[in-house]
Amino acid sequence: MKITVIIPAAGQSIRFSPSKNKLDEDLGGRPLLLRTVELFTKRDEIIDILVAAPPDNLDQFKFKYGDRLAFNGAKIVQGGRDERWQTVQNALTHISADSETTHVMVHDAARPATSPELIDRIIEAGHKLDAVIPTVPIHATIKRLGSDSVESADVDPIAAKLLGEAGKPTNPARPVIETIDRTNLVEVQTPQLFTLDLFKRAYAQPDLAEASATDDASLVERLGETVYAVKGDRFNLKVTTPDDFALIRKIMDVKPPKDRPTHKRF
Repeated sequence: MKITVIIPAAGQSIRFSPSKNKLDEDLGGRPLLLRTVELFTKRDEIIDILVAAPPDNLDQFKFKYGDRLAFNGAKIVQGGRDERWQTVQNALTHISADSETTHVMVHDAARPATSPELIDRIIEAGHKLDAVIPTVPIHATIKRLGSDSVESADVDPIAAKLLGEAGKPTNPARPVIETIDRTNLVEVQTPQLFTLDLFKRAYAQPDLAEASATDDASLVERLGETVYAVKGDRFNLKVTTPDDFALIRKIMDVKPPKDRPTHKRF
């Protein structure tokens, strides 16, 4: 098995912060992105790592990360401008026809706490199965909400008049439409592993923009092919919000820069 890893890193991190990119955030003295790349640098099965960067800031991304990623054997390629599938599709074109690659593994750039054991499980299953993803069971009660919302707090007319929008309460409530049976429901994680041929067929499908795919396995399912799930890891958290980042620091047992000795901050 010869694996090329694709790490989509072209997103804008809007849910994390309007002014900061979560991939740049310090995680034990190194950026979050570098921590993610390091998960794959010492595995014999992996022959190439492609980090797909934002096309509008490609030069800046290379200036910021180029040397450190190259040191770890990773290459920077141009990602997509709008959707994640475009980023992965662009990266896929960088696997040349004469490459030794037999499999493609895609991993979220903002998922730096993936354990070696989880990657082992994915690769082990991939020797027999063409499409493998990690999943964890959903234990919480799941409800579907309506799209409309109502304000659940009273409006103070004086405050609203004096302060405008700032004087209005911000505690919207949405109606519950139904409770969903959680039997066999799972949360999907990465890394996801596919044979190269299957992966190319998935991304060669027409109308990918209409597929509403939130992960690569969805496009394989769209072909009518079977995707197999193996045991994931609840600590394999994807950083989406600042709260997630604080939790990742605890999971990885690293401290913020201000809490580390000065000589360990860089």
